[in-house]
Amino acid sequence: QVQLVESGGGLVQPGGSLTLSCAASGMIFRINRMAWHRQAPGNKRELVAIITSTGGSTNYADSVKGRFTISRDNAKNTVYLQMNSLKPEDTAVYYCNIPDRGFWGQGTQVTVSS
Repeated sequence: QVQLVESGGGLVQPGGSLTLSCAASGMIFRINRMAWHRQAPGNKRELVAIITSTGGSTNYADSVKGRFTISRDNAKNTVYLQMNSLKPEDTAVYYCNIPDRGFWGQGTQVTVSS
């Protein structure tokens, strides 16, 4: 079956950086768009970034543009989210997702705090 496993979350100070990874299995990774979402306590889950199957096109939420970068390595069946200049409002559980098939990972916590 399809599995998405996120890693790389943790505690970071404001202005710091983290890179999240999402390893996929049980699917033909290279033909699927991939996305990262996040959900903060009391908030709805929101789309953060999305990337096409080849990695040739990406889109970002306005709140993370210029700070976050989504990328993928189809040889490794992995999608990444590089997060720079982190802010306390970026604190959330971050989820990997296959948007066209509705599969989700279990999430990884990112906490931005001094």
